[in-house]
Amino acid sequence: MTVTELINKNDKTAFSFEILPPLKGNNIEKVYNIIDKLIEFDPQYINITTHHSEYIDQVMPDGTTKRANIRKRPGSVAIAAAIQHKYGVTAIPHMICKGFSREESEYAMIDLNFLGVHNLLLLQGDGKRLAPEQIYPNRNEYATELQQQVNDFNEGISEDGSTFEKNATPFAYGMACYPEVHEDAESAESDLFYMKKKADNGAEYFVTQMFFDNRKYFSFVDKCRKAGITQPIIPGVKPIVLMSQLEVLPRIFRSGIPEELASELRKCKTDDEAKEVGVEWGIKQSKELIAHGVPSLHFYSLLATESVRRIAKEIY
Repeated sequence: MTVTELINKNDKTAFSFEILPPLKGNNIEKVYNIIDKLIEFDPQYINITTHHSEYIDQVMPDGTTKRANIRKRPGSVAIAAAIQHKYGVTAIPHMICKGFSREESEYAMIDLNFLGVHNLLLLQGDGKRLAPEQIYPNRNEYATELQQQVNDFNEGISEDGSTFEKNATPFAYGMACYPEVHEDAESAESDLFYMKKKADNGAEYFVTQMFFDNRKYFSFVDKCRKAGITQPIIPGVKPIVLMSQLEVLPRIFRSGIPEELASELRKCKTDDEAKEVGVEWGIKQSKELIAHGVPSLHFYSLLATESVRRIAKEIY
């Protein structure tokens, strides 16, 4: 089933969350431990982030240095297949532009189709830590370009222009959106223009960047509807668990912290206190979103699995 089919199959607000592949050297049990804590809330789908490799300088035994391409986390293809097999829950691997060639994206789709994983989340990705060697000539620079490659693949057109017998089940996909404007966007109007382009070219739904002020989400959805974007816009909720996130999240993700939340976080003397504030805010934020009829809540669970569990226990 596609994401829209999953979130529309009953009247209850759907629940989903995002997980991070474990660092190299850890096994899939790290992933299962997170899912086991949240599976009771009937997630309709689980997202798996994707990460490009990194170039680092390794010091060799003779004292010289060698530049090496290191992948710190396993790819999302195998993890998505393992999740679907073990839990019977739709798994949605991220596909990103940055750090991947068009050939690599095509290979990922070939493998995913073979493994029975047919839902994707298409993203531009963060290219700030890319080495020059990873700026591939044959690459997708923007999410709209990756979207076109997926659309072509669904029609049986390879990245090199050759054709093949198209798959029986095409890939369905969602894309990202930004209630507080993407960091690379020229303006809010430009951001909305490209979101409409994604909608018109086949995005099934949109998932927002994390936000903490529901008013910004409601205003954003209104603007999208007026622009003719009709797809579900799923709010992304991130429970705060560290005092430092008061400064870090607005700086890295451009997610503003409303003063009501910020003032409570400033009172915290420990991360445990900040975590409690984050849970209380997450419950309040989620209840208001549900009251406004959002189709689904999507939780960013990095470092926050226990907080997500406590919030979900209050609202599901």
